[in-house]
Amino acid sequence: MKTLTFALLTLIVAVFVALQAMDDPGYALFALGEWTLETTLLLVFVATLLVFVALYFVIRLLAGLRSVPGGVRRWRLNRRERLAVLSLNRGLIDLAEGRWAAAERHVLKFADKGRAPLLNYLAAARAAQAQGASGRRDRHLKRAYASDRSADIAVGLTQAELQLKQQQFEQALATLRHLHHLVPKHAQVLKALAKLYRQLQDWERLLELLPTLRRHKVVDVETENTMRREAFLALLGNVQNSLDLSNIWARVPKRQKENRELVLAYVQQLINLDDAQLAEPVLKAALRRQRDDALLRLYGLVAGVNPSQQLATAESLLKGFEADATALLTAGRLCLRAGLWGRAREHLEASVKAHPSMEACTELGNLLEHLEEPERALAYYREGLRQAPGAVSPPTLEALDQERQTRRLEARDATTVVSITAGESAV
Repeated sequence: MKTLTFALLTLIVAVFVALQAMDDPGYALFALGEWTLETTLLLVFVATLLVFVALYFVIRLLAGLRSVPGGVRRWRLNRRERLAVLSLNRGLIDLAEGRWAAAERHVLKFADKGRAPLLNYLAAARAAQAQGASGRRDRHLKRAYASDRSADIAVGLTQAELQLKQQQFEQALATLRHLHHLVPKHAQVLKALAKLYRQLQDWERLLELLPTLRRHKVVDVETENTMRREAFLALLGNVQNSLDLSNIWARVPKRQKENRELVLAYVQQLINLDDAQLAEPVLKAALRRQRDDALLRLYGLVAGVNPSQQLATAESLLKGFEADATALLTAGRLCLRAGLWGRAREHLEASVKAHPSMEACTELGNLLEHLEEPERALAYYREGLRQAPGAVSPPTLEALDQERQTRRLEARDATTVVSITAGESAV
């Protein structure tokens, strides 16, 4: 549109000048030494205009020729960049489809010619990792870092991820600790470090990291509580003495001391370390908060300071649950500890009747053997063996007798059929 407007204005001016020149073309005289030139002013104007136009195009041509090398360089650079993009796309497709060697070859072909070599080297590192070439993987990661020093965190996280996939836990830990030192608040670094601590079962370091995770909102409250509970469960399960056990339990947050799993782990370790007296008040408080079969069972295995009060607590838990096998077993065990044979027998027989278990049958068998009732004790021992986990109930004598009779009948029928067949053949 601009060109058309300019041409129209030029045409108007030319027509106007031509009309003026027809009436008065003007006069021009040029003298140089002995030479003189006379002409019209219009001709001088036209000649000047033509010379100007010619000089303009000559200058444009010379400028264009001068810029040819730069244009060629730009064309070659653009061509390389296009080839680099195409090669990177091809390599990423190969990487997604699992053609690791081809992916590595394609992404490296024009890596130094593209505008984002970082992506090429990171993709090459993943392809080399998939081929088990950790040496090449590390070289590609170094070149990725050298290509863009501002991407050190991205390169480090990729390196840690690949090291973890190859189970190079020590190298991954060193990488993530270095990143954590560089950027203590980086969410992905903190998350990866927490994940690695869980894999390594380094529960102490995980507990140290949890406040930082919460402060920087890397995990929500529920996830934090789950991770803390997991750490304390593992620590409680690995203690070797009472002092370590009490120290660990003292570090458990007050609200999590009400957690069923943690209470069970703590009490079980108290029993294992012969500190059952400390377990009784913990179990009692837990059972007041919630009724739980596992806690109730352990309550019958610990010896409290006051057996009578402990028995009263157990029997109070039977109110409304008179047919609860676990509560009856616990009450029976505490009656045995208190020497109340009659009440113990009553509770244990009721427990076996409600739901026979190996523990209840064994306790009742021991009591009956003590009361000099060996035949009944033996019957409960047998029942306890049948209730053992994974036990296969043996067939009864009646079933075995029926099986023998069936086999005899089948053998007799087979003999009859053979005899008849032989007779027919003889005929």
